[in-house]
Amino acid sequence: MLAPVPDSDSLLGAFSRQRTAFERDGGLSPEARRAGLRTLRTVIKARSDDFAQTVAADFGGRSRHETLIAEIGVLLGAIDHALPRLARWAKPERVAVGWRFWPARGRIMTQPLGVVGVLAPWNYPVQLALMPVVAALAAGCRTLVKPSELTPATAALLADTLADSFAPEVLTAVTGGPDVAARMSRMPFDALIFTGSGRVGRQVMAAAADNLTPVVLELGGKCPAIVDETADLDDAAASIMAGKLLNAGQTCVAPDYVLVPCRLRQSFVEACRAAASRLYPDPSGPDYSAIRGDAARQRLIRLQEGLQTVPLFPGTLEAPKLAPVAIIDPPDHCAVMREEIFGPLLPIISYDTPDEAIRAVNARPRPLALYWFGRDRARLGPILERTRSGGVAVNDTVVHAAIEALPFGGVGASGFGAYHGRAGFEAFTHRRAVLLQSRWSGTRFARPPYGALADRLLKLLLR
Repeated sequence: MLAPVPDSDSLLGAFSRQRTAFERDGGLSPEARRAGLRTLRTVIKARSDDFAQTVAADFGGRSRHETLIAEIGVLLGAIDHALPRLARWAKPERVAVGWRFWPARGRIMTQPLGVVGVLAPWNYPVQLALMPVVAALAAGCRTLVKPSELTPATAALLADTLADSFAPEVLTAVTGGPDVAARMSRMPFDALIFTGSGRVGRQVMAAAADNLTPVVLELGGKCPAIVDETADLDDAAASIMAGKLLNAGQTCVAPDYVLVPCRLRQSFVEACRAAASRLYPDPSGPDYSAIRGDAARQRLIRLQEGLQTVPLFPGTLEAPKLAPVAIIDPPDHCAVMREEIFGPLLPIISYDTPDEAIRAVNARPRPLALYWFGRDRARLGPILERTRSGGVAVNDTVVHAAIEALPFGGVGASGFGAYHGRAGFEAFTHRRAVLLQSRWSGTRFARPPYGALADRLLKLLLR
C-alpha cells in the first residue's frame, strides 16, 4: 500500500523530533553509528527481492539483476567499507600550532553536523536514497529522507522499512510530491543533499540559502567518452555500451556522447552494434530495462527525430522499452547535444585531432564523469590536465561510482560537494578546531601595554 503523503505538520514533526533529539543528546555515539549501519545492512539485504520487485513495478520493467547489483550490492558495499573505518575517520587529530604559540597544543575534533535532509531521485530509487544515509549514519547525524514520488511503490517500501527498523529521531522517510521536497529545501537542516537535474538543483540551492544550509548537489550532465586512436575498439565499445545501456541509459554517469577519430567512426559504430547484441541477445526479455514513464520515452523519441541514426538492436521493442540507437555526428545546436539524454541514445561525434576532442568537451558545461579509452597512457595526460569533470574512468565506464575509496561528486554544472566513503563522512562532519593553551603561554607577551619586550618579540616574529 502506498504510504500517505504527509501534510506540513507531519513533515515538520518528523524534522522537529530529530532536531530535539540532536539538541538533547547530540550526535550518534560510535556504538550507535555502527549499530545503525549494521541494521541498515540487515534490513536492506533481507528485503532485496522486495525492492527488486517494487522497482520493476515502478519502471514497468526493470532488470532484477541491475537492481540487485547497482542498487543493493553497491549499498551493501558502502556499508562494508564504512564499518571498519569509522574509528579511524572519527579519531581526533593532533596538529602542531608552531613555535610562535608554543607550548599550546592544537586538536581537530570530528563532530556530526546535526540533522541531514536527503532529496532522492527516481532512477536508482534505493541506492540514491540510502547511500547518503550511510554517510550520515557514519558521521553520527540524524537523517530525514524524501524518496522520489515518481517511484511510489519503492518510496512506500523504503518508508515502511525504515519505520520498522529505526527510531524516527534517528532515521525516517517521508513520502509525497514536489511540494514536500520544496518544503524540505526551505527547512533549517544542518546539511542537505539533492540528486537530480540542474534545474531543480538550482531551486534547492536557492531555497536552502535562506537558512545558510550547506548543500551537496549531484546533478549529472553530458558525460563524454573519448576514444583515442590507440584504443582497442571492441573493448571500448563493450565498455561504453555496458555503461550506456545499464538501466536503459537512465544513469547520471552514463556516457552521453562519444568522440571518435574520423577514420574509426564506422568501425566503432559496428563494434557498438556487436557489443549491444552480446549484452542483450534478447532485449525484449527481463535483462533490458524499460524507460520509466511514457513522457520520458516520448521525449527520447523526439530527441532523435530528423537525425542520422543507426539501430543498435535488431528489430523493434514495444513500450515501455526503447531500443538504443547511435546518432551520427548530430549538430551542436540540436537538443540531443544540449540536454542530458538520460536514455539509450548515443551520439557519436567524429574528430580529427586530440585537441579537437578536448575543445569539444570544454565547449560544454563540466560533466559528472569523463571516460577515456586508449592504450598509450602518455596521450591521457593532456586529457586529464586540460579538461574538468567530477570523476574520470580510463578504459571503463560507470564503475568508478561504485568504488567507495573514490569520492563521488560533480564540478561546476554537474554539482558540488562529494560523498561515498570518507568523503561522505566528511560531508556531514564538522572539523572543529580546538586550542589547548598552556598555563605558561608566551602569547601574553603580545598583549598591551606595549613596550621594549613587545618590540623584541616583533623583531623575532617579523624576521
